[in-house]
Amino acid sequence: MQREIITGVDRSARSRAAADWAAREALLRALPLRVVHVVPPASLDPVEQWPYHPEAVADHVVAELLARHPELRAHGESVTGMPAPVLRALGQDAELLVLGLRGEDGRAGVPVGSTAAQVAAESAGPVALVPGAAPDEGPPLPSTGVTVGVEARADSAAALDFAFEAARLRGARLHAVHPWQLPAEAAASPFPVLEEDRADWEDHEVQLLSDALRPWRAKYPDVDVLEDVVLFTPLAALTHASAGAELVVAARRSAPGPRLLQLLEHLRRPVVVMAS
Repeated sequence: MQREIITGVDRSARSRAAADWAAREALLRALPLRVVHVVPPASLDPVEQWPYHPEAVADHVVAELLARHPELRAHGESVTGMPAPVLRALGQDAELLVLGLRGEDGRAGVPVGSTAAQVAAESAGPVALVPGAAPDEGPPLPSTGVTVGVEARADSAAALDFAFEAARLRGARLHAVHPWQLPAEAAASPFPVLEEDRADWEDHEVQLLSDALRPWRAKYPDVDVLEDVVLFTPLAALTHASAGAELVVAARRSAPGPRLLQLLEHLRRPVVVMAS
């Protein structure tokens, strides 16, 4: 099967912003881009569809992308079905599935659309959620590289491999963040934690992170890595550490369910959600 990046599009500006990010990612990885517009079986009537026919939306986006990126290899297609299940199935074998945080059916005040949330929560492959440039968001922050959340006690291989490769391709620093929390008995104690105990626990966490990163440092010797052990919940750690990051990579188990939505709501940079 051909390696490719897939982006799901509709008629919204946020969707086109995500497609443009996907095009640049495809060029960075020297991969073709597949632009997919999913049309629900009960589509709008022709008056509401104007000026696009549903079958022409993907081709229209492709034409825009090729005008900006002439070297891009891209093609568009229209698929009938419900967006989330169709995109989830298509993204299963893709190098990366790219979606906007909200589409044309997004409700005002809801930062993450239902399709993006469902696909990110259930997809077997990596999903990039790209925030569009809303008028009230202000200018983007300067890039500080790629940020990845690391669960040093669990298998973070997929997230680490994606993050190291993303940093290598961009020539960027990788910020590897490992959150930890006090032992349950210490957290529940009414007495302050002794500084020497906290230092010992933190030293152990530092060693766990170093051990988890060692194989990837060997595989990607040219990637500059900042190892960061923080006494936060996984959600708070990644939210704080990713300020200004060009790309954030998170394993889904680090932020399941509502916490994933909270993470997506707080970040203004593209977030790649890995199944594990």
